[in-house]
Amino acid sequence: MTDRVAILGSTGSIGVSTLDVIARHPEHFQVYGLSAFRRVDELAEQCVRFQPRVVVVPNDEAAHGLRGALRGRAPATEVCVGAQALEEMARAPEVDSVMAAIVGAAGLRPCMAAARAGKRLLLANKEAIVVGGELFIRTVREGGATLIPIDSEHSAIFQCLPEDRSQWSARIDHIVLTASGGPFRTRDPGTLQGVTPEQAVAHPNWVMGRKISVDSATMMNKALEVIEARWLFDLQPEQIRVVIHPQSIIHSMVVCRDGSVLAQLGTPDMRVPIAYGLAYPHRVESGAPRVDFRQIGALTFEEPDPQRFPGLALAWEALAGPAGSTVVLNAANEIAVDAFLERRLAFTDIHAVNTATLESMAAELRPLPDIESLLELDARARDRAQAQVSRLCRT
Repeated sequence: MTDRVAILGSTGSIGVSTLDVIARHPEHFQVYGLSAFRRVDELAEQCVRFQPRVVVVPNDEAAHGLRGALRGRAPATEVCVGAQALEEMARAPEVDSVMAAIVGAAGLRPCMAAARAGKRLLLANKEAIVVGGELFIRTVREGGATLIPIDSEHSAIFQCLPEDRSQWSARIDHIVLTASGGPFRTRDPGTLQGVTPEQAVAHPNWVMGRKISVDSATMMNKALEVIEARWLFDLQPEQIRVVIHPQSIIHSMVVCRDGSVLAQLGTPDMRVPIAYGLAYPHRVESGAPRVDFRQIGALTFEEPDPQRFPGLALAWEALAGPAGSTVVLNAANEIAVDAFLERRLAFTDIHAVNTATLESMAAELRPLPDIESLLELDARARDRAQAQVSRLCRT
């Protein structure tokens, strides 16, 4: 039986890798829908190759250009526009699996739509669960969806646990999320003020988009992953630990109640967790190279340096804070990273914006009963973070 897949964010690194895995198994997977925000030319080429039923772009201008590019080349592909069309594609009855690879909180609504519709939801968008939290997990449960994490670290934990999720709490003492340390693992913290966007996105091990590459350099990606792990695996914050592992071979570990440690290892290639998510509970060829332990030499581990990576501690602070703290942290970080990439903010001021935004909004946070409340808080936090950026702005 062929699994019909919708890819939200098909021109990003996760989307491209997903299409690579799908292309290796045409007998198992079929592309039903694609979406992209900016790279319309790349999206057009994907449509020509995979002939999706639906493709979604953000505005009429992009739709006009895409329709022109596809004329006579993808006759069965319908070009749709806007956020509502994205949600409709995510919950379409013809779709079996949804790869959620849109960066940032913008992916929350289509992820929720897929969850409500009971899809197999392959979650590469960590911000959706960081923002959605308990509401997101409840929607997955009530909709009868199957939630499979795609982040390499959470996929590693998932692969080390039994298929019966009711056994997880009895199995886990704590988990250890590994981090590469990014491009500044050994750099003098006193020199980080002058880091450029080009230096920050030059990840030593992984090929990723610009935003997540900056998050890796600050280790805010790991802070968000701690929050994500709390909800994915129903853990207490103190059950989640982080260690730097520069080789990126061990992708994360489960420390069991009997003291045993289960780890998932592999080359740093996102096609591995993507292939596992697509074929779960089975395994298919991913296209990733195999680990050759004869060539590795050594696997090493380090404690994260709080001076070099001050943002990491914000994960536990936000989880211990009032309801909505993780929404504020994620929103502030997105604004701060954008400002850094646009050269309006110093690298070290990303943490300053995140901290100041959290502190300034703590007194006004309240429980969030629905997605509208979440997104309203997200918008307010972005405004507050923008004000912090303006205060610190280089120009």
